Amino acid sequence: MLVWTSPARFVVSFRPRRGEADPERFGRFAESTARFLGTATFIAWMTVFVTVWIGWNMPYGPDRPRWDDYPFIFLTLILSLQASYAAPLILLAQNRQEARDRVTQEQDRATAAQTTADMEFLAREVASLRLGIGEVATRDFIRGELRNLLADLEERHDSDEAEKD
Repeated sequence: MLVWTSPARFVVSFRPRRGEADPERFGRFAESTARFLGTATFIAWMTVFVTVWIGWNMPYGPDRPRWDDYPFIFLTLILSLQASYAAPLILLAQNRQEARDRVTQEQDRATAAQTTADMEFLAREVASLRLGIGEVATRDFIRGELRNLLADLEERHDSDEAEKD
């Protein structure tokens, strides 16, 4: 909605004016209603309501004012009206949940693709490190070389002493 603030500026406002419907608020209402309609509490309260209605309007018992005689046409009308409002609310809630699930699925796909790319990069790095380590002198190699040098030095030392004698 555009709001006039000055002769040269319009401001975009995301808050609806009074009297305008807020689709998010109605969507949240639909979701909470659908959530409640799917509970055991709703079924229990509906069962109590229908039982009391039928019990009060049965032609048996003490004389009292009855507003819906035996075929219970008014009760049928009320239950049909409730169902006619519940079905679209449930569908709206399912559509909103489907949209949220779609966004979550797209985010999961993007995360999985990034994770795969990261793992491939790390696998290449580990492979290059293995190749690099193959050319690096190990501790055992250095010890062996030092032993060989020490042996050569001892031989030279021994040969130098033998020449002096």
